[in-house]
Amino acid sequence: MRSSLLADAPAIREPQHAPVAHVTRGGVVEGVHYGSVVVLDGDGGVRSSIGDIEAACYPRSALKPLQAAAMVRAGLPLDGALLSLAMGSHSGEEHHLAGTRMILELAGVSEGDLRNIPDLPYAPAVRDAWVRGGREPSRLAQNCSGKHAAMLYLCKLSGWPLETYLDPAHPLQRAIAEVVEELTGQRIANVTVDGCGSPLFSVSLHGLARAAASIATAAPDTAERRVADALRAHPEMASGTGRDTAELMRAVPGLLAKDGFEGVQVAALPDGRAVAVKIADGADRARIPVTAAALARAGVEPRLLAGFQGAQMTGGGRPVGGIRPVAAPGPPPPPPDPIRFTT
Repeated sequence: MRSSLLADAPAIREPQHAPVAHVTRGGVVEGVHYGSVVVLDGDGGVRSSIGDIEAACYPRSALKPLQAAAMVRAGLPLDGALLSLAMGSHSGEEHHLAGTRMILELAGVSEGDLRNIPDLPYAPAVRDAWVRGGREPSRLAQNCSGKHAAMLYLCKLSGWPLETYLDPAHPLQRAIAEVVEELTGQRIANVTVDGCGSPLFSVSLHGLARAAASIATAAPDTAERRVADALRAHPEMASGTGRDTAELMRAVPGLLAKDGFEGVQVAALPDGRAVAVKIADGADRARIPVTAAALARAGVEPRLLAGFQGAQMTGGGRPVGGIRPVAAPGPPPPPPDPIRFTT
């Protein structure tokens, strides 16, 4: 039963994003990325924010640790690398494919039972090698296959229908929705379909940060702690070799982090400090620099974040600029003049 203590669902509206990063070239601001950022203290209070942290948004794959926690609560027996893969947006490397096959084997099902979309591997180098080898898109190679295999495994163990496991009314998806609401502390604003075909729940950026903090600070012997331990110990299984979120977790001790398409990133420390980022235009180049700046505002030592400042802008083969996160929100823009029609 859903708690009556949950906050109302966040408003579905056009988010009032603000500048979060400047793209500079030769000392001039050449471009501006808008977005929203929230930084939480260890007690859950908002230390700082930029933009609109309360509007409904889609966390995309940043929701996967919450989905994994719900599945572990419901009886998913995975741990370690395979549990990290179950919340992964993997690169399609051979160890990701082997891990997904292992989960399917444990479930007694096959790749044909997956309902995610066939795709090529996510990582460019892996994808290129895949194509050169004459291999076709497959459900196994698609970056969410570990999550889908885990969903099938739980359904098989629970006696739930396999064919309809992506239906929002399915017992699996209802169980996930309840845990998403519990961990974010608010009701879901809207349900749609994610790129892989699974239900996607809309929450606020603030709620997403709260959920990450709850998982990062979970007590031993809880589902959330199993999820946190698996992701921290095996970050590459949830992403891939050299991927920025895995590198960030390796650089900052105890950090739990997950990225999502359309410029979403969430990260939380073991003491409950947490950040969540949404880049309005979905540009991936701004996601990690803005996240690093938010973690610095949360109190992470700057030296640990030195490698996450974003790509340099080059001219003639030499550096001439870069991505500079905005330290604080500027004043709100003035309201537009009313449109007047004359005759």
